[in-house]
Amino acid sequence: MRHVIALDVGGTGMKAALVGADGALLHQARRATGRERGPDAVVADILGFAAELRDHGARRFGEPASAAGVAVPGIVDEAEGVAVHAVNLGWRDVPLRTLLTERLGGVPVALGHDVRTGGLAEGRIGAGRGADRFLFVPLGTGIAGAIGIDGRVEAGAHGFAGEIGHVVVRPGGAPCPCGQSGCLERYASAAAVSEAWAAACGDPDADAADCAKAVASGDARARRVWQEAVDALADGLVTALTLLDPRTLIIGGGLAEAGETLFTPLREAVRRRVTFQKLPSLVPAALGDTAGCLGAGLLAWDLLDGDTTDPLYPSEVTT
Repeated sequence: MRHVIALDVGGTGMKAALVGADGALLHQARRATGRERGPDAVVADILGFAAELRDHGARRFGEPASAAGVAVPGIVDEAEGVAVHAVNLGWRDVPLRTLLTERLGGVPVALGHDVRTGGLAEGRIGAGRGADRFLFVPLGTGIAGAIGIDGRVEAGAHGFAGEIGHVVVRPGGAPCPCGQSGCLERYASAAAVSEAWAAACGDPDADAADCAKAVASGDARARRVWQEAVDALADGLVTALTLLDPRTLIIGGGLAEAGETLFTPLREAVRRRVTFQKLPSLVPAALGDTAGCLGAGLLAWDLLDGDTTDPLYPSEVTT
């Protein structure tokens, strides 16, 4: 059975799958990234994990994988297949595509940015399916974005397209590690909400999920913290939709797990801010933490069939 390898590398864990030609997840596996052992060890583990997946596919399906797709964090040169810089993993200019191609016996390998790869999956087979223009914004430790156009995701001239988390929404505000002050992710990321709620409630271990629960229970302090985050996020999203005019805004990541506690006030905040702009649909992401892996599979199949518009449909998951 013809299949590809899909691998999503995160700061703490790696998710992998063998994906069939119809998008079916034929096999899934996970393991720790092990970044505490250093950048070279992480690269070695990725190569070893990919080789294990190739061997498993050859045994189970009668042939090795035809291609591989890998999603990684940080700055990625997708055209050259190089992981340029990943702070969490300690990488600098790692030629990951070349290393994987060699380890996998010469099969083609696609390397993608984790958020753009997740956005590709959400756009083709998730919450953005059927939308010709979408913006995918996951709200996690930071905030990034993926700009979807006709079945593909725009990387930009230098690989920085979609970095909505570093749009300044509060000039002169909180300093950001990027060097600016007042960036969106300093106010509306899950990490920012966790920090603000911990300070407001006096519990250093409180996080964004705790804040969402307190909002739902009517806690006035939590509502203030939450509304500040929602207002900042709405400011950033309206800036983005003014520039990009997406048909659909897809919100994912940990903060989106709050459901309507987030989406009801966010839709209203965005609606109040638009003037001449066309209000897009604002919906939760559909694929959860499998988006990156599914997107990596799409990248791999795109290498083989040269088609970046026809959607693949994931079917029943087997292990």
